[in-house]
Amino acid sequence: MQMDIVEWINEHWGIAPEIQLKVFYSVLVLFILTVLRQFLQKAVFWRVTDFRQRYNWKSSIRYTFIILGIIVISIIWVEEVDSFATFFGLISAGLAVALKDPILNLAGWLFILFRRPFEVGDRIQVGDQAGDVIDIRAFQFTLNEIGNWVDSDQSTGRIIHVPNGKVFTEAQFNYHQGFSHIWNEIRVMITFESDWEKAKEILDRIVAAHAETFTQSAKKHLLEASKKFMIFYNTLSPVVYTTVKDNGVMLTMRYLCLPKKRRGTEHAIWEDVLKEFRKHADIDFAYPTQRIYFNPQEGKQKQADQ
Repeated sequence: MQMDIVEWINEHWGIAPEIQLKVFYSVLVLFILTVLRQFLQKAVFWRVTDFRQRYNWKSSIRYTFIILGIIVISIIWVEEVDSFATFFGLISAGLAVALKDPILNLAGWLFILFRRPFEVGDRIQVGDQAGDVIDIRAFQFTLNEIGNWVDSDQSTGRIIHVPNGKVFTEAQFNYHQGFSHIWNEIRVMITFESDWEKAKEILDRIVAAHAETFTQSAKKHLLEASKKFMIFYNTLSPVVYTTVKDNGVMLTMRYLCLPKKRRGTEHAIWEDVLKEFRKHADIDFAYPTQRIYFNPQEGKQKQADQ
């Protein structure tokens, strides 16, 4: 059977028999590996329903078969062990010079796989790009962009492809690692004439009600995070800070929330603040104002009184 194939190829293509066999075996290996990969992937998808596990299995299977195919085809084309080592040595030297950036990206991929600075599903920022990680491949990872012209870390709908080599040259900010919660602050400015103590009590009550669930959840994750990172907080409870500004009294609500819930919690808290402040005539929002005096003497007298 083998000789028939060789004779047919030699007759029609005029290629040396040794090369013909190697080409034939290479194509056969690729075909078999492709079929096996598809079969294994479908078997995994049939048994696994979680989308994150499906993605991890799919990536692992793909890269395993790619590496296996490279090894098998290399063995087919380079028969002797010494020649095999020499072959890979020359190839490695050439690639190091000609493919510097792709090799750096491949090294970044290995760093991401083993060091795990982030995983699929994490919300991260690398340099000026921020988004949710939706794919990690050998040469680049993909983000579903957030921020930019959209406020409060909401999705823009754009996809960002970032070279893996960026993990060696850019700082990575991970919203999910640690204890999986972030601190958020909402600033409320009221006039000096307002009853700031009453306003602070109202804000304390509102932020405590909205952040209670997140605070309890953060306490559970903090213990696990402290085993890996030097992370500790004296308190995780929401708090309202008081500061005096040029235009009035600044009351800042600081609380914990999940990274992807930041805008939702802000929206709910602000609506409650507006509803509660509307019930109290002695609480007014402050904003930049200017005073104009048409009578110079009146202006001087007011300044003297102050």
